Amino acid sequence: MKTIRYFNTEGCCLPAEHYMVPLDDRIKTIRELYIDRKKYFVINRGRQYGKTTMLVALAAALRTDFAVILMDFQLMSTTSFVEEPAFVTSFVTNLADLVAEDDDLADAIANEAYQKMTTLCEQQKLSMDEMFRCLSRICKAAKKPVILMIDEVDSASNNQVFIDFLAQLRGYYLARSRRPFFHSVILAGVYDIKNLKLKIRPNSEHQYNSPWNIAADFDVTMRFSSEQIQSMLNEYQTDHQTEMDIVQIANEIYQYTSGYPYLVSALCKIVDEKLSDCKSVWTREYIVEAVKILLGSRTTLFDSLTKHLSEFPEMKQMLYTMLFQGEQIAFNQYNHTIELACMFGYVIADGSTVRVANRIFEICLYNLFLSEEELANAMSHQAKQDKSQFLSNGRLDMVRVLEKFVQYFHDIYGENNEKFMEEQGRKIFLLYLRPIINGTGNYYIEAQTRDARRTDIIVDYAGEQFIIEMKIWRGREYNERGEKQLADYLNYFHLDKGYLLSFNFNQKKETGVKTITVGEKTIVEAVV
Repeated sequence: MKTIRYFNTEGCCLPAEHYMVPLDDRIKTIRELYIDRKKYFVINRGRQYGKTTMLVALAAALRTDFAVILMDFQLMSTTSFVEEPAFVTSFVTNLADLVAEDDDLADAIANEAYQKMTTLCEQQKLSMDEMFRCLSRICKAAKKPVILMIDEVDSASNNQVFIDFLAQLRGYYLARSRRPFFHSVILAGVYDIKNLKLKIRPNSEHQYNSPWNIAADFDVTMRFSSEQIQSMLNEYQTDHQTEMDIVQIANEIYQYTSGYPYLVSALCKIVDEKLSDCKSVWTREYIVEAVKILLGSRTTLFDSLTKHLSEFPEMKQMLYTMLFQGEQIAFNQYNHTIELACMFGYVIADGSTVRVANRIFEICLYNLFLSEEELANAMSHQAKQDKSQFLSNGRLDMVRVLEKFVQYFHDIYGENNEKFMEEQGRKIFLLYLRPIINGTGNYYIEAQTRDARRTDIIVDYAGEQFIIEMKIWRGREYNERGEKQLADYLNYFHLDKGYLLSFNFNQKKETGVKTITVGEKTIVEAVV
């Protein structure tokens, strides 16, 4: 019976069961750059970034030429890492289970040295050094070079025993010319080894004295490109014969996810399983709908994001500043806050600066930050009361939204100074807008246009798009350039009408809403 494949968001993806991006090219690169060169390295990526899937695929590809031991530290209990004897017992037992389940592995390493190690527990010789001597003898007698892979390595992050384990691996790595050992060691987890040690020894003396300083930098991308997403959709198309424009849909998915593996699969899964009639729903509008559903769901990925914002307030403040004040943060890999945000997958380096890793994370962050202030914010309260005023036959009246915003902003915040308006104005508009479109529409900030002076909001509501440019007033000439920029931007989105919201600090300003024409484009301009 033919297996019916599906989009998977839980655990490891398998080509025979799931629609997934082919990993052949990445596996080839990893082998050439790391495995064939006998490197020890760490695959550090954010939660649900495809680390386990990559390890499983890599292990399968290497089995012909290597004896591959693939362990998962998540299967070892917390008590296994409390004391050295418990760790050795658990490690050896885990290895014995893997050998019993894998005939090829058993044939390659089940020698006298292996048998001796398995009897350590019975003989109560439970020292780390004895276990490593046995591992060395196993590697010497093995029929193939032995590779050790450990998934979820940060499951062991809060204990000294794991640091001692890493130190032993390092020592045997340095002695490989005279003492046989693993051909390669691959560790996979969210935390890099330096940050694992920081959790154990947070003082500055030990901050950068890592027992894993022999590891090669792992520089193979695990994000999916638009073209790679296309290849996955092609497989789906073959099975389901949809009417989708594969190139367009793949690009739309990429625009929201920037190729983050879990997010790519999650959007596809929602369209396939939650939106009816798969032949017709693979359109841009349904990808937008899938984004709304995903952002409204409770996922472990978003739960982790919320938790990390609470655990690392300096990271939360950095993200807040980037999003609401348009501050350009210079990328510095030695800045611990930036390092953490990159490690968790929330930001990436974009040239010399830092940006939020993808549009979905950005929307999620905006929603989190805004929700913290929404209940106490007068503008949000007014928006909720007036929501019905902005809807006509299911369509959003953006002109009316701007008119009421100008009125309420002047009434509530009109006496505040320039500094307040510059720092808070755009956030206040989002606090006003979100309750109006919530439940039906989405919004996101166009990252390429966001800076301290300009921010473009793209609103998707009931199949209709609205472009709203928010600007700090810097004089008439600057404002006219902004109008021309918005007109050009409308061309990109194939829209004839756009909206400009200016925060004007001029004492003689004329507040209100007016309509102007720039070329062939209509611009509704609101001034507060």
